[in-house]
Amino acid sequence: MSAFAVVGLGHMGGGMAATLVRAGHRVLGVDPGPGPTPDGVERMELAEALAGARTIVLSLPGTEQVDQILPALDQAPHPLLVIDASTCPPDDTRRRAAHLAGNGHVLVDAPVSGGPSGAASGQLTVFLGCPEQHLPAVLEALEPLATNVNHVGEVGAGNTAKLMNNLLCGIHLAAAQALHGVAENSGVELERLLAAINTASGRSAVTEVNLPRWVLTGDFDSGFPVGLMARDVALAAEMVAEQGASSPLVEAAERMWAGLREQVGPADDFNRMVTTR
Repeated sequence: MSAFAVVGLGHMGGGMAATLVRAGHRVLGVDPGPGPTPDGVERMELAEALAGARTIVLSLPGTEQVDQILPALDQAPHPLLVIDASTCPPDDTRRRAAHLAGNGHVLVDAPVSGGPSGAASGQLTVFLGCPEQHLPAVLEALEPLATNVNHVGEVGAGNTAKLMNNLLCGIHLAAAQALHGVAENSGVELERLLAAINTASGRSAVTEVNLPRWVLTGDFDSGFPVGLMARDVALAAEMVAEQGASSPLVEAAERMWAGLREQVGPADDFNRMVTTR
C-alpha cells in the first residue's frame, strides 16, 4: 500500500486526503491548524510525513504558504514527487520546481477545480503542468482524485490555465450580477430567465451550475470564498498584463472582486457577487 502525504487539511486537502484513504492508500496528514482530521488519516508533523511518503500533495492557501515549507521539502531523506494543488503564480511554481530539482525532487503544478464536494468525491478537474517524462507517475497518483486531468504543458502551465479559468468564472459571475438585477426590477422570474439562457449562446457554467445550485437556493455554501476568488482574479489580471493582453473588461473584473471583498468580507461565498450591488 503506497503512502501519500497531504499537506493542508482544509476543505480541499481534507477531502482529497479522505478520497485517497478510500482508494486504499496510507495517508499522512499535515496541518498546523486545529481543524478535524479525516477518518483514516494519520496526522503528524511535516518532517515525519516527508520521511514516510514519497508522493506529497500540497493543498495550501497560496504561494506564501508553499514557500514556507520549501526548506522542509529540500531536507526530505529521499526523492519526492510533489504535486502542488495550490493556486500560485506560474513563475513562482517554475522557480520552486527548478530549486527542488537540484536536490532530486520533482514538483508539478496541479491546481484543481470542483470545490470541496469534488475533492471529497474524487471528481476534481486538474490543470496539470508536468514534464512528459514524469507524466505517467503523476497521472497514476491523481487517478483517485480526479475525473478530468488536463495536461496543459510544462511546469507552470497548470497554474496558467487555472488562473485563466478563474478569471473567466469571475467575469461570468460579475456579468450575472446584471442578470439578477434585471430579474429583480423587470418582474421576469430569474428561474425563467435562466431556463431560457441555458438553451442559448449566453449560457455558461455560472448560469448552468452556480446560479441554480447556490444563488436561487439561497445556500451560498460552495466552499469557495470571496477572498480566494478576488486573489485569483488579481493574479490572473497581473499575468494578463505582463503578457500584454489586458483589457478594460479584465481590469473591471479585478476592481469588482476587490470591491466585493471589501463589502462582504473575504470569508463569504464567492457567489455573493451575483446578488451584491
